[in-house]
Order: sequence, then structure tokens, then C-alpha cells
Amino acid sequence: MSYLWVTIGSALGGLLRYTITRLTLTCSIGFPFGTVLINVLGSFVIGYFGTLTLQSGRFPASDNLRLFVMVGICGGFTTFSSFSLQTFDLMRSGAWGRALANVLLSVVLCVASVAAGHILAQRSTPAQAIAETAQEEYTG
Repeated sequence: MSYLWVTIGSALGGLLRYTITRLTLTCSIGFPFGTVLINVLGSFVIGYFGTLTLQSGRFPASDNLRLFVMVGICGGFTTFSSFSLQTFDLMRSGAWGRALANVLLSVVLCVASVAAGHILAQRSTPAQAIAETAQEEYTG
């Protein structure tokens, strides 16, 4: 059953990614702003949802729901392979500054988004559960 949830989530994530890519085409000429936006949003969602739905979180969720959102939707939505290809294309065309900006923006903003989502979710989690969160994230 978990494979079905991941499959459905991946389809939804891919559809969302395609929609945002199409909506941002006009502002993404020469720089992949849509991909950066997608990766930042996906990073925030995985940080926020992942923290809120831990067994010790405010809204514990089933493994299937966590797989649906975190592996399915976020996996289908975020675009690391697209990011890598676009960065390579920028480098190959000699646009080293834009390639570096893409790497820095994507990595810094995505890590910051995971942290922001985690912190926001943690603020709504009882204090006792916060101590258990780090252990559960890496063993669960």
C-alpha cells in the first residue's frame, strides 16, 4: 500500500512542479527561477510537515501519510535533477556567475527553508516532544 501512496504523491508533486514551471517561464529567461522556487517550497514543506508529523510531533501521522507527502509529493515536486542539468548548462554556455548564483541560492535557500519549516512546526510542538525529535528523525 505504501508504494501506491508514493506513486500518487509523486504524480501530484510532478503536476505541481510542471504547473509552477509553466507559470514562471516568463521570469526564468536566462536563469532558472522556477526551479529555485520549487526547491525552496519543497524544502520548506518537507521541513515543516516532517517535523509536525513525527510520532512525538504535534500531529503524529501514519507512515503512509508521511511517505505520501515527503517521498511522493516532495520527491515528485522538487527538482534536484533539473537544478543539476540547468546548472551544468549554464556552466557549459560560459555563464559561470549565473551557475554559481544558482548553486548558492538553491542550497542556501533550501537549507534555510527546511530549517524555517522545522522551527515553525517545532513551535507548535509540546516542549517535551522537542527533545525526542532529533532522535526520531534519524532512527525512524
